[in-house]
Amino acid sequence: MKNPAGSASPTGPAGAPADAEALIRRRRALLGASYRLFYERPVHLVRGQDVWLYDADGKRYLDAYNNVPCVGHCHPRVVEAVARQMAVLNTHTRYLHETVLDYSERLLATYPDAFGHVMYTCTGSEAVDLALRIARHHTGGTGIVITANAYHGTTALTAGLSPSLGPNVPLGRDVWTVPAPDAYRQPGIDVGAKLAADIQAACADMRRHGVVPAAFVADGIFSTDGTLAEPAGFLRPALEAVHAEGALYIADEVQPGFGRTGAGLWGFARHGIVPDMAVMGKPMGNGLPIAGVALRPEVAERFGREVRYFNTFGANHASLAAAGAVLDIIEAGGLVANAAARGAQMMAGMRRLMERHAAIGDVRGAGLFLGLELVSDRAARTPDPVMARRLVNLMREDGVLISASGPYDNVLKIRPPLTFAAEHAELFLGALDEALGRLS
Repeated sequence: MKNPAGSASPTGPAGAPADAEALIRRRRALLGASYRLFYERPVHLVRGQDVWLYDADGKRYLDAYNNVPCVGHCHPRVVEAVARQMAVLNTHTRYLHETVLDYSERLLATYPDAFGHVMYTCTGSEAVDLALRIARHHTGGTGIVITANAYHGTTALTAGLSPSLGPNVPLGRDVWTVPAPDAYRQPGIDVGAKLAADIQAACADMRRHGVVPAAFVADGIFSTDGTLAEPAGFLRPALEAVHAEGALYIADEVQPGFGRTGAGLWGFARHGIVPDMAVMGKPMGNGLPIAGVALRPEVAERFGREVRYFNTFGANHASLAAAGAVLDIIEAGGLVANAAARGAQMMAGMRRLMERHAAIGDVRGAGLFLGLELVSDRAARTPDPVMARRLVNLMREDGVLISASGPYDNVLKIRPPLTFAAEHAELFLGALDEALGRLS
């Protein structure tokens, strides 16, 4: 079963030193078999700072993968804000307090005017779960449409919307899948029109089986489907198709949100659409447990009137302090613009590498969410997961952390912190070039 984060690396401690072997044995004994480790030689991390992670021997690794600490590991402004709030008050939203209101006003101001409410959870999985409950209550339907290798969470409901978890995790009873909008493997096809037609066909099939459509859920960059971002705007026909079926469009912003795509704070903005709901996850608090659903008031109205909802520590004061600091850092540091600039730099660099390395079949993405597809035959577009696995592990040995994803596990998934600077991008490109050269 694949790791939900999309690692192509096997769970083998081959060649691990004795202390790592001992930790691995303890993990297996205490955590059970479901937990997976990255890399053939798992990394024992002890410290993080900005774009760097450090292991127990003091070796540093350039983090080109972890999207949760979106403003960098252990950012001092986040650390200080959380520590200050923890020393004063940390409880839940069932008491009156200004903090949740002040943050909510600020957050909703980043969304289109149609959005007027935000509801809080602790994790992205909970947020997707809540959005689906609202969609079903609002529409009266139960049917959900997702893409063929999607990942949307780990609750019982959201795992059923996550075919990327593998065949041993069954899809939900009222879940239909459609092919991902893959322009690389469908050259010349209008992927937007095809996705819209596939959604309509899925909804028609639902109705034939007595199921009423409720929602389409997509992360906008189709991360576990292989990082499919182009062309910008291709989701407009999908939104129209969803609404024509009487269903709601739920934008899963857990991965593309908070400026990662470099085209505004939210991934859906690249496509010029306004969804009905947008789901946020732990990047919201740079890893602190805060997540949520932003939505149109008319979508929330009936649910709010008829359903009692609370989340015991969703939007607790300490996590809200982290979330406020994250917005401060993104705005003050110009990190949305930085994501666009660094993404363009890395995209151009990887396209230059295509001229020297035949194993690169395609380079794609938006901002600091990039994908590099590895193939054994460029003309035939033959996926090469073995090369991807070897490359991921070799770069780990060379001090760069990366992973792979996609339906064939052959697409490098590149999501560094938004604080990645030009020199970090060049370090990444140099390491990638060297590793590809050694493997070829």
